[in-house]
Amino acid sequence: MGNTETFKILVVDDDRFMVKIITDCLEKEGFLVNGAMDFNSAMDQIYQSTPDIILLDVVLPKMNGYEICRLLRNDTRTSHVPIIMLTSRIQVEDKVAGLEAGADDYITKPFDNLELVARVKTHLRRAKQEKSFNPLTGLPGNILIEEEIKHRVADTKRKFAVLYVDLDNFKAFNDVYGFLKGDEVIKFVAHIMNKNVKDLGNPDDFVGHIGGDDFITITTPEKLEVICRAIINQFDSTISLFYSSEDRKRGYIVTRDRTNQEIQYPFMSLSIAVVSNEKRNIENHWQVAEIAAEMKKYAKSKTGSVYVKDRRVR
Repeated sequence: MGNTETFKILVVDDDRFMVKIITDCLEKEGFLVNGAMDFNSAMDQIYQSTPDIILLDVVLPKMNGYEICRLLRNDTRTSHVPIIMLTSRIQVEDKVAGLEAGADDYITKPFDNLELVARVKTHLRRAKQEKSFNPLTGLPGNILIEEEIKHRVADTKRKFAVLYVDLDNFKAFNDVYGFLKGDEVIKFVAHIMNKNVKDLGNPDDFVGHIGGDDFITITTPEKLEVICRAIINQFDSTISLFYSSEDRKRGYIVTRDRTNQEIQYPFMSLSIAVVSNEKRNIENHWQVAEIAAEMKKYAKSKTGSVYVKDRRVR
């Protein structure tokens, strides 16, 4: 799995001998392993330096493995960490209880070293992949976006168009309606982008979520206009439903600044900046980002939902 020594593993088991066996086995593979024999010691270590994976025994003093697992799953600092339960019994009820508590896997003691290592590596690989996706929308995040742009730039035979999609007046909406409502809007944008790119684009077109209210789509020049128009039409015809009936009647929202002055904000709209190698040569992904930043500025200077294309030939 590459550079395994960067992965931190925590083994929680009240049997000192078992902790040593597991530690020896995983350290041979280059992992960094720490042991904890009870709840307090485990929690201290987890919060000091979040491990990349936790091996957790079911039977522990004070608080059992299921309870600890549930606790870790409900804490945003640890909810993403893979947990493998260690159990010396093979009853189905034990497995079910572990999975219901939020465990990702279980291993029965005594275990085979090869199996232990294989399972640990599998869960670390999966966790790394999940990190590449935005947790709110499930869309590919920055790592995968950068890889995809590099891949398109490197393929000099093929023309591409990168659409940077950004929400206007989103912060004001968030301030008035709260983050949960804001998240609903973000998911809505992800949905319409996914749907329209799937329906109108090419089979290998790409949709990603840069973060916050910034999205990206990679398609081909001949598809970009129809995709931009469809996304804007669907957004503009639906976005008012996220506002209260009072705001809908008024046609804008009202917030106050630091000096308590009333400020009016129009409903949210979309700015789409398009970067393409159709008429100019693009040499690297940095260049794509630079052109996009300029185009985005221009798009934002216009009112309402718009898409703007980079028309320069050099």
